[in-house]
Order: sequence, then C-alpha cells, then structure tokens
Amino acid sequence: MSKATLEHWLQRLESLHPSEIELGLERVSAVAGRMELLGPEQPVVTVAGTNGKGSTVAVLEALLVADGKKTGSLTSPHFLRFNERIRLAGAEAADAEIIAAFEAVDAAREHTSLTYFEYTTLAALWLFREWQVDVMILEVGLGGRLDAVNIIDPTIAIITSIALDHQDWLGDTRAAIALEKAGIVRPGIAVLVADRDPPGELLQRVAEIGAGPVLRLGHEFDADESGPVVRARLSRPGGGSSELPLPDLAGVLPQNAGAALQAALLLGVEVGSGQLQEALSGMRLTGRRQSLQVAGVDYILDVAHNPAAVDKLLEKMAITPCKGKTIALFSVMKDKDIKTMVNAAAEVFDAWFLADQPGNARAARAADVADLLRAAGQTMISVSKNIKQALRRAQSLTGSGDRLVIFGSFHTVAGVLPALEKDRRKHVVGAPT
Repeated sequence: MSKATLEHWLQRLESLHPSEIELGLERVSAVAGRMELLGPEQPVVTVAGTNGKGSTVAVLEALLVADGKKTGSLTSPHFLRFNERIRLAGAEAADAEIIAAFEAVDAAREHTSLTYFEYTTLAALWLFREWQVDVMILEVGLGGRLDAVNIIDPTIAIITSIALDHQDWLGDTRAAIALEKAGIVRPGIAVLVADRDPPGELLQRVAEIGAGPVLRLGHEFDADESGPVVRARLSRPGGGSSELPLPDLAGVLPQNAGAALQAALLLGVEVGSGQLQEALSGMRLTGRRQSLQVAGVDYILDVAHNPAAVDKLLEKMAITPCKGKTIALFSVMKDKDIKTMVNAAAEVFDAWFLADQPGNARAARAADVADLLRAAGQTMISVSKNIKQALRRAQSLTGSGDRLVIFGSFHTVAGVLPALEKDRRKHVVGAPT
C-alpha cells in the first residue's frame, strides 16, 4: 500500500471492518500497545459531550498555538477533506504524513480488525508522537467510555453540553448518556463541566472516580451573557479568579469558549483580553452557526443534528432576524429525533427544501421528513434527489434580504460548501472562477 493515495487508503479503511461503529477498547488498545502509543508524556485534553465539542477544541487549539505551543488535535467528522481531522498547531496534516501513519497502523495491527475511527485515532496518536507535540487535544467521536480516544488517559477532561443523541448506543436518558461521557474521567485529573444543568448522575460519578479539581459552568467558572459584553470568569490554579471579556465568536457558544479558556489557564497559559482577541480573531468555524452572504442572500450553515442543537440554532435566528423570507434546506440522519427537531422549527421557516443523500445509508428519506412537516401543518415543501439540487431550488426562491438556513448534519453542510464557494467566487469582483 506504500504507493497508494490517501483516497485509496480511506476507501480501504471503509471496507476493513464489518461495521462502521463498534464500541469497545480491547482491540484498539492492543494495537496502540504494540505501537507504544499508550501513556504519552505530554498533557492531554479529552473533550466529550453531545454538542459543542468541535468548537471547544477549536478555541483551545487557537489559544495554545497563540501561546507558542505545538498542539496535536484530533476531531471528527470532516467536511471536505479527511486531513481536517488531524492537525498540527492548527494546520492540517499532509497526505503523505497521514499515509505514513496508516502504514504504521497497518503494520502493527497484524490480524486485528479496526473501524475507520479507530484507525484514524491510532494514526493521529502516531503522528502526534512523530511531531513531538506539546499538548494533545482529543475529541471523542461517540460517547466517551468506550470511544477509541479513551485509550489515552487525559490530564484534563472537558464535558460539554449533554443532550439526547445516539440513544441506540448511549442510552435514552440524559443521565445514562452523561455516565457514558464520564467514562473519560480519571482519578486526580481536572474535570471541566460546561453544561449549566448537568444530570446529577454525572457529578456523582465524577466524585466516585475521585477526580479533581472539578470545575463547573456557573460555579467555579462561567461565561456570563447577562450584559452587553459576554464575560468569562475563570478559576486560577493557585486560588482566586479572574475575568475578561469574550470576543464575539460566531458559531461558538460562550459556555464552550469559557471551558476552553479555563482549560488553557490550567495548562499554564495566561491570556489577557488583548491576547484573547488576537488569538481568536482569525478563527472561523465551518458549519457551527456559520454566517455568510452571497449575492445579497444571508446563509446560516449549521451541523445541528439533534433537538438541543436545533434549539440553539433557533435562538441565534431569533436574535438576528432577517428582513425577507427565511428558507430551510434540511437533510438529517434517520436515527435522529427528527420529529422533535421538525416540530420545533416548522413554523420558523417560510418554506422547506428537503434532500435525499444517495449513497448514504444513514440518511433519512426526504419524503419521510416531508410527511412529518405536513403533520406539523407545513405546506411549502420541496423534495429533491440530492443536496445540490435542493440548494439550487432553494436559491431560486431567495433574493436580496432573504435568509437560507442549511442544517441537519455534517453531510448536509459539506454537501453545499463546494457550490456556495463557487457562487461566492462568481459574485466577488476579480475573483477567479
């Protein structure tokens, strides 16, 4: 496989394991042991939670890089390029580096079967060792307790908001899901809980494990949104607290930015308001309540794929009303709570454009989503055979001052990005087409 392209490797990875997801640490731990990847010497921050993991990682990464730290970050999924998942100091890993990592995993796994995500996790850990990073930032793929990244003991565990999602795998209550997230916690490590109202079972489990210090949003640290300026209040490792204003980070909820700031402080990074503004000024988060404008139409792109995330999206829309029509482009996975999502958002939009996702077995049929919308009283519904067709149809109904909101999954946002970039270039004077 040494001459194979990254695309060939990724196609191979998709066929190596009989199932896309197989929770459990025994197989991946055995391979990691053979690769001598367990027990890294540098600090490790593991981020679990239902929503907000990616934005928390992005803010923490930006803060550490601005402080001169060489970070190794693992996130998932990606939008357009697999390379987005593995980053060194904020820059995507090159194809050749990832291929070398895959070759190392392949040599070590012998006859052990690994899932796509397990392979990716081991490749990232191998690269972080090769790069000799100062800090690892690992985003949990699913749950926490049995997710592949949990083979590594963290120095700091961050648990973002907890909501109902992936119930087939994690349980059908917030309490059950919280206990899965708590699986990343270890005795004697710092734990940051960035959910303002976490299930009591989470805090009880953290206490049983013997973690500490435990810093909770609204208690030991906070992101106060009550005034005209959002302010972060942070606990200092040596005692006392400090406050600083948070810059307006489109797509990042203050609670997640606050957790990232608190983690940076625990890692020894001192950040003043000026440094914070400079560190985060260039940060752009794809698909997290991302706003852009093309040809006079306002777009919001959001990977919101569960009721809690949709509620946050609707909150953003409410505080930033648009003058014209508000149109939805929606496509979602069939294992989500689609009915609750649709019922919450149905009346917010003047029209709904729904799309099938050919080749994605997990995607819900657009016709089935249309039935839910009709049951919710909606009549302006269009069903398309793919996301690009839905986008073009929705654009035909929009004009200057209107807003098109694209949401429902990572796949949905990724499906529109190339076309929107082409549109943007077409409407920017002097931009290449």
